[in-house]
Amino acid sequence: MIQELALLHIRPNQTAEFEAAFAEAQAIISAMPGYLRHELQVCLEDDHKYALFVWWETLEDHTEGFRGSPEYQQWRSLMHHFYDPFPMVEHYRQVLP
Repeated sequence: MIQELALLHIRPNQTAEFEAAFAEAQAIISAMPGYLRHELQVCLEDDHKYALFVWWETLEDHTEGFRGSPEYQQWRSLMHHFYDPFPMVEHYRQVLP
């Protein structure tokens, strides 16, 4: 199992629209092969910053499966215009329980 972390910086005055779009987009990602779960969290110090955590069975489920799928194009059209700058996405594996 791996965890994807995307740090999202949302354009000013678009957080409500972003959250509404994410409510729709989460159905896309949650239907993908290898998807386990996700969480979207907002920063307490800056409400234009979000952390998206997605747990996948394998790295390839995200990098090849999801990103290479037609569903990713739907995700992209719903979400990508909110980001400034484009998010940095990293993947982690658990070291200690």
